[in-house]
Amino acid sequence: MSGVFIAGLGAVSPAGWTVASLRSALAIGLPLPAVDLPRPGWARRPLSVRQVPPPEQRPAFVTHPRLRRTSPVAHHTLSAALEALGVDAALISSGALTLGIIYCTMNGCVNYSRRFYDEVLKDPRTASPLLFPETVFNSPASHLGSLLGATAVNYTLVGDAGVFLQGLALAAEWLTDGRVGGCLVVGAEETDWLLADALRLFDRQAVAAAGAGAIYLRTGPERGAAVRLSAVTNPHLFRAGIPRRHAAQLAREEIAFNPPPALLCDGLQGSERSDRDEREVWADWTGIRISPKRILGEGFTAAAAWQCVAAADMLGREPFSAATVSVVGCHAQAIAGQFIKTNPTES
Repeated sequence: MSGVFIAGLGAVSPAGWTVASLRSALAIGLPLPAVDLPRPGWARRPLSVRQVPPPEQRPAFVTHPRLRRTSPVAHHTLSAALEALGVDAALISSGALTLGIIYCTMNGCVNYSRRFYDEVLKDPRTASPLLFPETVFNSPASHLGSLLGATAVNYTLVGDAGVFLQGLALAAEWLTDGRVGGCLVVGAEETDWLLADALRLFDRQAVAAAGAGAIYLRTGPERGAAVRLSAVTNPHLFRAGIPRRHAAQLAREEIAFNPPPALLCDGLQGSERSDRDEREVWADWTGIRISPKRILGEGFTAAAAWQCVAAADMLGREPFSAATVSVVGCHAQAIAGQFIKTNPTES
């Protein structure tokens, strides 16, 4: 990964619709307020979530014919992607840039899935077929490719939060193999009472959140890029015989040690149950650390994307030599990634 650089970042989160709003919320360091989300049948026990606020201006992309009925996760995906691509978005449809797209998610278009199956259960004869295309996992990636006019490889990866780092590793492989001229990796989620209720069954302290994060990768430090993707560890699965803590320890041991000044961006969220294994593995870390999920909430793949975006953003702005991202997923894997600051002339 010696020649894979970050060319752009994008974010949609409970803090707002830009990387700047994410950066500001992390700088303040206070958990964003949660709101009540009603659960049908449990009027006295609403669910607590952190939702994405309405955008300050209506995004221009919503006028695209493909986006008339899209779910919130598609809007989160497109907004973060366009922010990360910046001016390069105009090069794709013309053929001047071959863009690979890797969309990562865990829960997918849960809003439309819940609506469609609700209609099916009530009366299959009247269930709207217009809803069904928006229930599939790769729907947001398809919309993104259509909006950009991208005709190159377009993958959707489904897994727990760690799948976003797997997406970065796959993007680096495509770039170094010359399959694409640039690669966009997006992790996105949306909130719904089904998702928030399921999360509460496993962890009553966790607060579900929505949004997206995007990282645009290119080969070569173009436009003075100074942050490089240095490494992504193997995914270490936890299962019978391999505890979650052990998998997290293996991921940490695989990442290169960086002396201060280095940054750790972890996945702690302020929940005793969810945090225990990762907190113990990184207990002896003495450098600077940030925990985006403490502020933004449990956004699953979006949260892992926020971690990576925040780490890369801080590395480019602050006097750190390297930034490590630790992701211990909720049900499958522990994985880590690392970004380093380089000389803008490095190739």
